[in-house]
Amino acid sequence: MIITRTPFRVTLGGGGTDLPSYYQHHGGFIFAMGIDKFMYVVINPPCIDSMIRLHYTQSEAVFHVSELRHELAREALKYHGINERMEISSLADLPAGTGVGSSSAYLVGLLLALGSYRRDYIPLSQLAEIACDIEINVLNKGIGKQDQYMAAYGGLTALEIAPNGTVTVKPMALGSGAIADLVAHTHIYYTGFRRDAVEMLTDQHQAMVDQTAPHHQVVAESLHRIKDLGYRIQEAILGEDLPVWGQLLDEHWRYKKQMSKRISLTKVDQIYAEVRENYHVLGGKIIGAGGGGFLMLYCDRGHKQLEKFMADQHMPRLHYTIEPEGTKVVADFSPGAALAFHGAV
Repeated sequence: MIITRTPFRVTLGGGGTDLPSYYQHHGGFIFAMGIDKFMYVVINPPCIDSMIRLHYTQSEAVFHVSELRHELAREALKYHGINERMEISSLADLPAGTGVGSSSAYLVGLLLALGSYRRDYIPLSQLAEIACDIEINVLNKGIGKQDQYMAAYGGLTALEIAPNGTVTVKPMALGSGAIADLVAHTHIYYTGFRRDAVEMLTDQHQAMVDQTAPHHQVVAESLHRIKDLGYRIQEAILGEDLPVWGQLLDEHWRYKKQMSKRISLTKVDQIYAEVRENYHVLGGKIIGAGGGGFLMLYCDRGHKQLEKFMADQHMPRLHYTIEPEGTKVVADFSPGAALAFHGAV
């Protein structure tokens, strides 16, 4: 039995510029943090049974990998050349469809677990690229590259994405006191709404691909501004100028909402206007592609009052901190494990 643990991520700036339809023309930039909420993947090859058994929100039992309905598990097994005789289960600290990169965290964690089972060391950069290739090229999902890389690396991290798709990973250093201040002032609340990231990104992707589309110029200009804001947000956070981070967060949200009417929700917009006016919130945005999931708010004072107001709206606060590590093997009980490499560094 092998167990991997992979962090979820929260995008701080640059979201959307990691899609091929944007970075292939302009280059992309993401500034994000891995958080201490995780996807756990457990694999265990059965001693006798030759079937593949998969447990997630559903259960599957098939004789060959090609029969699996779960696309990510199927392609991860195929990549490692495992066609039968494997049991896979997953558990997550946060629900799927909430904008924190759960699908990519599952895929990266599973790829690491299967690689460990086969005793194949895969560097983090290669692990992230394999996951990107599976999701973007093999499965043709209209998503970007940040989720896979943040799942692999975690931490407070900047991703520079070249037009050819090459990703340069830049871990960012921030003192423990500054991290504590950032986390204390940057609240995260669960809206209770869930959505499909691919569906949410469709409008942006189509507008960027078709330059004759009516919305193309608006989306392109919004992404240019969001990319620039990503750099400015990174500078503000690393410079420990948190009020500026809060103000930039509001600007980021305003540009993001211009890309699609589906990115925000009427209830969320109403709550955001209320907390901006009465609860010392300088800025905020829905995490991820939009449409639900988690709402991030920067509050410079009166934290308890904001938390109570949000609880009254049935939006509980998520308590978190920055997770410095990316995906890793946390337990390996397979034969010969004591002599093998146990994780990715």
